[in-house]
Amino acid sequence: MTFTLPCFLRIVRMVVLALPCSPKKIVFSLAMEIRNPVDLFGSGHVVKVSAPMVRYSKLPFRTLVRKYGCELCFTPMIIAVDFLRSAKARDSEFTTSKGDRPLIVQFAAKDAQVLAEAACTVSPFADGVDLNCGCPQRWALAEGYGACLLNKPELIKDMARQVRNQVENPCFSVSLKIRVHSDTARTVDLCQKAAMAGVSWITVHGRTSEERHHPVHYDAIRIIKESLSIPVVANGDLKNLKDVSMVHQLTGADGVMAARGLLANPAMFAGYEETSLQCIRDWIDIALGHGTPFTCFHHHLMYMMERITSRQEKRIFNALTSTSAVLDYLRENYGI
Repeated sequence: MTFTLPCFLRIVRMVVLALPCSPKKIVFSLAMEIRNPVDLFGSGHVVKVSAPMVRYSKLPFRTLVRKYGCELCFTPMIIAVDFLRSAKARDSEFTTSKGDRPLIVQFAAKDAQVLAEAACTVSPFADGVDLNCGCPQRWALAEGYGACLLNKPELIKDMARQVRNQVENPCFSVSLKIRVHSDTARTVDLCQKAAMAGVSWITVHGRTSEERHHPVHYDAIRIIKESLSIPVVANGDLKNLKDVSMVHQLTGADGVMAARGLLANPAMFAGYEETSLQCIRDWIDIALGHGTPFTCFHHHLMYMMERITSRQEKRIFNALTSTSAVLDYLRENYGI
């Protein structure tokens, strides 16, 4: 069963009003099974993580990649202040289900209390929150979000501490996703301060905020990993299962996070070199079952079929304008 946060909160409130016991105990008894996602990193293998991706890493896609070996999923980045201010934003930005665990909700925030309140709001329905400290987009930098925080280690410490102090679930994780400074020593200092403030793990995208398609600085990720006692997840240019082993060997990271590689091949972590027809069938079933809007449904298929279609096939498929047209095309051309 799928539910939105406002709907679930209304149910919880009705039960709280009806029963003469602690609201906090009721919330936790109704919520999903409490887990500690940090335990994943003690399993002795490289943890496979699906990245936060705007518009794409929502519940249907998370459901798909979990079928194919993904162990930890992130929501798309959510602006914390909007999430708290607007029920509409909460309804549209955060949807989950019973099987959608372990789940990390990523927030963009620049105020410790705002992040803490957002974390408290989602804590009954997720396993942790992640603070985006790496988004390099101009709008984010202009608003003081994302990579702006790389130059504010004291603020990051305060935000992590406030979440730790205000979320009552001791298993609830607080993590960071960062980019690196050109001076690796500055990144190490930031990460060590964050770890001292109670951050559970850190995901490191091995590029600076100015770099886009440049080579990933795996050497910097290794230095960061060697300087910390908390887990480190490596991010950047993972396209297949061989890359998982390669990045682990280069960095010593406890986990790896994929974004575009998973969009192109959601079965990547299961060892598939390209998207299988079964994976496409699974996406159709999951997406239609969740009522996924056509644009999202179609765009995911465009990514998934990129490597298995010709240029002419792409032109035809990408121009389709309805779910029925997509289903007809796949049935006629691929027997799906």
